Amino acid sequence: MLLNVQNLHVSYGDAPAIWDANVEIRAGQIVSVVGPNGAGKSTLINAIAGILRPRQGRILIDNTDVARIPGHQVCDHGIAIVPEGRRLFTHMTVLENLELGSYRSAARASREEGLEEVFSLFPILKERRNQVSGSMSGGQQQMVAIGRALMARPRVLLMDEPSLGLSPAVVEDMFRIIRMINERNVAVLLVEQNIVKALEVAHHAYVIEQGRIATSGQPEKLLNDSRIREAYLGI
Repeated sequence: MLLNVQNLHVSYGDAPAIWDANVEIRAGQIVSVVGPNGAGKSTLINAIAGILRPRQGRILIDNTDVARIPGHQVCDHGIAIVPEGRRLFTHMTVLENLELGSYRSAARASREEGLEEVFSLFPILKERRNQVSGSMSGGQQQMVAIGRALMARPRVLLMDEPSLGLSPAVVEDMFRIIRMINERNVAVLLVEQNIVKALEVAHHAYVIEQGRIATSGQPEKLLNDSRIREAYLGI
């Protein structure tokens, strides 16, 4: 097991947000977490990334518990996140944003190799490497955000709503890119508002509702279960 989340509880102050969540990701998998707005999807992924500190539970990567280490050290264990809303340094160039992703010593040592891999995935970023990122389209900014995370050389890439605010054509391209990243031996944990697309791309999926994992299983079975479609997926 590459990443194993066990009995995770996360709160905002005294308000519980995640209860007793268990999530597994194997090497080579795309795992999607879907559910209604406000169900706790982003809270779950931010806790795994070290942005939020769990109240209880373990987050194991290669049997090392990263739930209690400082958030900035989580990346050292092979976890990187593409946050909701991209969170770029919009006054900086594409290249400067990408280079910020390689602050880990291991990633710095292979920075040029990492850049070439990002540019092979997103050729337009190579063309516009000196462009200020804030002047780019939403889809291009999302490419920069993904590239920045990949510069950390992760084994597990966390993606929080990567299609948010993108046109349908760009969304199609984004899911094609997610498959390509996975084919490069990077496991992906995907939180996504586009439920059908998220299930189509995944090897395994979890449905979360009101902070709890309501069900999980093979994506095609979840899509074809009328009770789950109506009760949890809203489709």
